[in-house]
Amino acid sequence: MTEQSIPGSPGIPGSPIAVGSPQLAPAPFAAELQPVIELMGRNPPPPMTEENLRTGGTASGPGFPDGAGAAEGRPVTAEELVIPGPAGAPDLEITVFRPEQPDAEGDPLPALVNFHGGGMIVGHRSWEHGRVVDLVERHGFVGANVEYRLAPEHPFPAGVDDAYAATAWVAEHAAELGADPERLVVMGGSAGGGLAAAVSLMARDRGGPRIAGQLLLCPMLDNTNTTPSSLQYDGIGTWTRDANLLAWRCVLGAVLAHSEQAPAYAAPSRAADLSGLPPAFIEAGSAEMFRDEDVDYASRIWATGGDAELHIWAGGFHGFDVYAPDSELARAALASRDSWLSRIVGTAPTAPPAGGAGMGGFAA
Repeated sequence: MTEQSIPGSPGIPGSPIAVGSPQLAPAPFAAELQPVIELMGRNPPPPMTEENLRTGGTASGPGFPDGAGAAEGRPVTAEELVIPGPAGAPDLEITVFRPEQPDAEGDPLPALVNFHGGGMIVGHRSWEHGRVVDLVERHGFVGANVEYRLAPEHPFPAGVDDAYAATAWVAEHAAELGADPERLVVMGGSAGGGLAAAVSLMARDRGGPRIAGQLLLCPMLDNTNTTPSSLQYDGIGTWTRDANLLAWRCVLGAVLAHSEQAPAYAAPSRAADLSGLPPAFIEAGSAEMFRDEDVDYASRIWATGGDAELHIWAGGFHGFDVYAPDSELARAALASRDSWLSRIVGTAPTAPPAGGAGMGGFAA
């Protein structure tokens, strides 16, 4: 396999841009996941470019049910709401899921605010309705699934401002939602995990809302693309280096896309201070490009005396729980998330996980 390098992007001499074959030998995929990754390799999605992102739309597409469809047959209700966006910005759409039967003691329920994946450039909240419904059913959460603005049409800070505004709204309206604002968890996978981490930084810096925990699933944190794992998964796996480079260019623009001077609320790895954050659950696969930035983020939280739980799943590719929900690896990962949530907000899951439902075709 040959390597093809592209010189630094405009305004950033020597920025680490490369496409093609892995530049370092990749860690192997788990044997039970190998058939899945091979099948996806034979049926790759069309390449993404900034041009086709601008013209292709971000609709959920067939196969992703709306809130009512995701809750159908489950002891969960769905409500579509339009809430105020950030100051001067459009309103936000969110889907709120609640247990069909309220708490027997009439106590408020823990709250969960989810941000979908898609590299901050594609996606729709319906991709992850299934994931949120599972947690609402099993843990008794009031779950809010958030629609946020996407790059390149809406570059930073649009998406993270939307995410913060939605989180603050849920906290402020907790009583009418039947939720406990003292037990509010933010979560997301990939880009959504990066947004959840950024919202946690913003809430710390702005004095609220109070966040009880941040559930970061293979989070997209580091815009520089300089780690060994970012070089190992150049052209292989479910979310590849070229897609990640494109995503950061769309979010931050060419000058800041891969710069260490990028804002921390865009790329949480750029935060100089990770002290005072809510407890974090951070997971990734060993065979994905976000592995090293996620390990580094957990290590830096620990270095401040903070609380983080880190899981690196051997042989897991990016979004393995979504693409292979019946694998032993996915079952172990979901059980670990359940355990952490139970310890953070005092819930006890009522049924086994249903699998990594509904992140869609782009897991980042």
